Amino acid sequence: MIQTDILIIGAGPCGLFTVFEAGLLKLKCHLIDALPQIGGQLSEIYPKKPIYDIPGYPSILAGDLVKNLEEQIAPFNPTYTLGERAEKIEKTGDKEYTLTTNRGTIIKAPVIAIAGGLGCFEPRKPPIEGIADYEDRGVDYMVKDPEKFRDKKILIAGGGDSALDWTIELAKVAAEVTLIHRRTSFRGALDSVDKVMALAEAKKVNLYTEAQAIGVKGGDQLQEVVIKSKSLGEFSRPVDNFIPLFGLTPKLGPISEWGLNIQRSAVEVNTEDYSTNVPGIYAIGDINTYPGKLKLILCGFHEGTLMVQSAFKYIYPDQKLSFKYTTVTGVPSA
Repeated sequence: MIQTDILIIGAGPCGLFTVFEAGLLKLKCHLIDALPQIGGQLSEIYPKKPIYDIPGYPSILAGDLVKNLEEQIAPFNPTYTLGERAEKIEKTGDKEYTLTTNRGTIIKAPVIAIAGGLGCFEPRKPPIEGIADYEDRGVDYMVKDPEKFRDKKILIAGGGDSALDWTIELAKVAAEVTLIHRRTSFRGALDSVDKVMALAEAKKVNLYTEAQAIGVKGGDQLQEVVIKSKSLGEFSRPVDNFIPLFGLTPKLGPISEWGLNIQRSAVEVNTEDYSTNVPGIYAIGDINTYPGKLKLILCGFHEGTLMVQSAFKYIYPDQKLSFKYTTVTGVPSA
């Protein structure tokens, strides 16, 4: 049995940074994550993808951000339960929750912070006959390491940030990159759209709009993708890898059974401190929802910061909380 002050469900970037803010208030944290390593989606889905909206970093690889966060929280000695899913929560005392994982690990804490990102997730797969036969044999639904695609012919499908960002990045290493999108306009950041258009004009990327993949061909490995274009009709392109990037389908899993107010697969919170309708349980990061919510890492950092202030007052209602800048208090050395 594990005892802690704050049990953080989700060891992604928001959960990790929360450990730092809690540590400044001398609150002990234990993190649990269904993935076998910390970092959440940053580690599991795109560790080599550059992130551009972290303050102080014009660009940082997702995996490097995780390493930096791990180093930042090391002085506060967080503990982890990895590769296990939070399964059941019970209120077992005054300001005490007992969480049991799918493998029987028991963790007790007065405060629970749900930082589970999108919850359990899986990629959205295009409805193409036979595509499952080529999964891991030319069809990839995420990019973990760009080096896998070095000197390969790549076809990316999608119109969001991931499709645009990976088109830009893989153009640096692949022999050929083709991007197809079923519409003429993109959903991603305007700067990324401009970069992709510039690559297309320079003939470093083959761009087809109003087009979509309708078939796959090959033997033991994928060899061709059949494309249907509004202007060009039906044609095939030889490829080594086909990467449909249509986003993730979020599933709350057991979280939906914990008595929390849920709206569209997200946990409703009070923006004063990101508390839920259940006292002592908070939700931060992509898992929560409120008017004006933006699913950005830096917003999750802000939410975690305010959450631990409230958690301290919840755990120690009779103690005075005096907030000080880290430039004054300093941070313990690891």
